[in-house]
This record gives sequence, C-alpha cells and structure tokens, in this order.
Amino acid sequence: MDRHWGRTRPAIKTLIILNPFAASGRAGKLWGEIEPLLWELLGELVVAVTQRPEEVAQHLELAYAAGLTRVISIGGDGTNHALVNALAALNERHPEGPQMVYGNLPVGTGRDWARNLGTPFDIKAAAHWIAQAQPHPTDVGLLTFDGKREHFLNIGSAGMGGEVDRYINGLSQRRPWSFLQATVSTLLRYQPPPIRIALDGQEWYEGTAYIVAVSNGSTFAHGMKIAPNAEINDGLFDVILVKGMSRLRILAALWSVYNGSHLSHPCVQAGRARQVQIDKSALNSTPLGLDLDGEHAEGHSLTFEMRPGLLQLLT
Repeated sequence: MDRHWGRTRPAIKTLIILNPFAASGRAGKLWGEIEPLLWELLGELVVAVTQRPEEVAQHLELAYAAGLTRVISIGGDGTNHALVNALAALNERHPEGPQMVYGNLPVGTGRDWARNLGTPFDIKAAAHWIAQAQPHPTDVGLLTFDGKREHFLNIGSAGMGGEVDRYINGLSQRRPWSFLQATVSTLLRYQPPPIRIALDGQEWYEGTAYIVAVSNGSTFAHGMKIAPNAEINDGLFDVILVKGMSRLRILAALWSVYNGSHLSHPCVQAGRARQVQIDKSALNSTPLGLDLDGEHAEGHSLTFEMRPGLLQLLT
C-alpha cells in the first residue's frame, strides 16, 4: 500500500523502502505480514515500492523534503547497497541539514549485514529489534574505479567475487546453498590474475590472487567469515588477501572461511588500512571483477577509502 507524497501528513515519521522481489519474491509476501506490526511499533509510515536504484534516490529526496529523517529498507544486501549510495549522495547535497537515519529489515538471501549487527532473521523479531535500535555513526567504504564512485556498507572485493556475483544474480531462484555452489563453480575455472596492492600508500603485495576482500563488516556470501576481526566503527578496513595457489589446495581450505580459521593459512595475508589501492598488471588489460555488497562491477585501477562515521545507522 503506497502513501502518496502529496498527501503526507506531518505525523508521518518513517519512510519504508520495499523491494518486493528480494529473496525471489519473499520480501513482498513478508511485507503483508509485518505492515500492521510496523505501524504499531514505528508510528505512521510512507511506503515506497521500488525495484531500481534510481527510484531509491528519488524517494529519499522526496522524503527528506517532507521532513522525514528515518528510512528502513525491507530487502537484502543489494537493497542495502542501493540505500547506502543514495543516502551518501543525499548527505552531500544537504551538508547543513539533519542526517537521515537508516535501518534494514533483512529478507534477502545472503543477509550478511544482518549477521554483522546481530539482527534477528525472523521478520517479526527483526521488527521489534529495529524499533528498539538507536542511531550510531557507522563507517562506510568508498571505491573509486575507472572514473566511477560507489559506496559500500559491508564488503567490497576484487577478484573472483565479481564472478560469484554474476553467477548468483543470474539465478531465477536462490537457495541457502547457492553462494557455496557459486563459489565452488567459480574456483574450478577462475584464473587468479597478477595484481599489486598498496595499503595506506605502502606496497603490501605483488603476485597472483583469487580475491582481495576490503572489509568493513566481517561476513559475506551467506555466512563466510572472511574478515572475522572487522569492526564497523573503527575507521579501518580489514584487508584479506587469498593468494594464488592450486585449485585442490584452495578447495580443501574453503570450509575454513565459515569459521574464520582461514587467517592462519599460509596463502592468506591480512592487513588493516584506511586506503587500499589495487592495480592489475599492465600486461593484462582484462578488468578485475568486483563485488560490492553483492553487486557485480568491473574495474582496472581501484582505490578503496574508508569514510569513518559517514552514515547514521540503526544498530
């Protein structure tokens, strides 16, 4: 049920961004179950149903102009990604105004940002949780690549993660095991490219790599604890590098990512930084695959920068 902007009443406090197609349509079904509960817990709502990122930005601008300062999305990590970029742009356009507070009710397939925060997966329990949550300044990553800029909330990675995204996003229906299936499938055919990495301007690694995870949160790909020590408000990325190795060796070690013990593997390197620069070898013109909160992209020369406390998130 949409509330139209022209009839918005002053008492309305919260914008709901609903992606009904998240989790293969499960989000739309769950919305019917929790809408009355959210009205009870949060007060009056403006509900915006959206499918495309550009629609998210439009709804945020209208809500901000109407005086709303709290937005809650109902969707997965991809919905989070769209909201974070739209909120960052909104704040840049209104530097003197109040920041809009953001929260997420997780109903997607991965739900990895929810794992970072400890948000319940049961949708009604999550509604009660978010009604009690308070806004806190939260770090956000910024990636600049090939003349583009994108923010990410959880994890941005270069390497095979982009191919995993491509596989996942091409599925008509996702299952809990889809991310593991996509990871194994990608590992069986991925050729780790030669790259150079610098942390805060200092050379850190040069060689082949399966993946470089630039991590604000700890978990991605439906529960893989790629950066188990990462914190979302310490002003630093946890950088996890998986070096080139034999397929048999990396497949044998894959299970360890689910409990975080992979950090002790001899082909895994970990560091911390506020800025991470990644470049491919000049001899290889193929762009690196990118994973940004579950969204696929590609780029050649990458600069990740931490933006401490950029957004006010309900945690």
